[in-house]
Amino acid sequence: MKTAVLIPCLNEEEAITSVVRDFAKQLPGCEIYVYDNGSTDNTIAVAKAAGAMVASENRRGKGNVVSRMFADIDADVYVLVDGDDTYDATAAPAMVDRLLSNNLDMVVGIRDHKDEDEAYRSGHQAGNAVFNKFLGMIFEKTFTDIFSGYRVFSRRFVKSFPCLSRGFEIEMEMSIHSITARLPVEEMVTTYGKRPEGSHSKLNTYRDGLRIFLTMLRLFRHIFPLKFYAGIGGAFALLSLILGLPIVGEWMMTGLVPKLPTAVLAASVGIIACLSVAIGIILDCVSRGHMEMRRLEYLNFTSPAVICRDYCAKENMDGGSVDK
Repeated sequence: MKTAVLIPCLNEEEAITSVVRDFAKQLPGCEIYVYDNGSTDNTIAVAKAAGAMVASENRRGKGNVVSRMFADIDADVYVLVDGDDTYDATAAPAMVDRLLSNNLDMVVGIRDHKDEDEAYRSGHQAGNAVFNKFLGMIFEKTFTDIFSGYRVFSRRFVKSFPCLSRGFEIEMEMSIHSITARLPVEEMVTTYGKRPEGSHSKLNTYRDGLRIFLTMLRLFRHIFPLKFYAGIGGAFALLSLILGLPIVGEWMMTGLVPKLPTAVLAASVGIIACLSVAIGIILDCVSRGHMEMRRLEYLNFTSPAVICRDYCAKENMDGGSVDK
């Protein structure tokens, strides 16, 4: 089994050495990759000195870095973690074991901040809770911590994930992908600590929060277009009825249409409602085709658990012994 630890980072000179060495200690034999996103400090040199394989992604944004890593790196199991030394490396073996033992495609590390407000700001906690609820409302399933940057993936998850996000909305896109593709996923509580001195968060609460919200709506429109456009069509249909019913009633009583502009407006709004529903039906067929293609791409890859099982069976047939 080839395990790769993926560490996207930007200006993490103070923290990256500890992250690389801790994960190398906890996952012996793993390959550790640090992808720099345009750091202006000594992150690259420090990461190389710590023993990581270092590459760069010039397009700014965590989503762009993760997309590049998923495309470049080949492994059976992937561990994705931030380079700020806030996530607990000692949880990595248990997360990998959970992935393999339960034949999963993703294990999400739930952040347990131990009441350290410096580590996990109250504003970010509140925003995370709101987005978790909203995700459950529109996708009918949610996570405890959709914005956790600590995750373990199977190869088939990574290689079938389209990765369209450019920034911090990447974690939410991963969560939505697992929901819509009906992938086996579990969560695991992990310790979340505060950053070392000199390390600063790159997340802008309001700007990135708005971007995440708009991305969630965009993905909902893309994945469930019939629901999206039917909702818009229903709103227009209601407005058309409000405008048109009094005019229809007056016409039935008098045979006259005294408010012709309002009648034209009501009819136009009704037509827009019908067109919205028709667009939703057409795009729903297209979306289902895309989902089928994504599912087929996912099925092209063997899960790590099956690889382990087949390897163990082969070793037993050959008379060898295999550690768990």
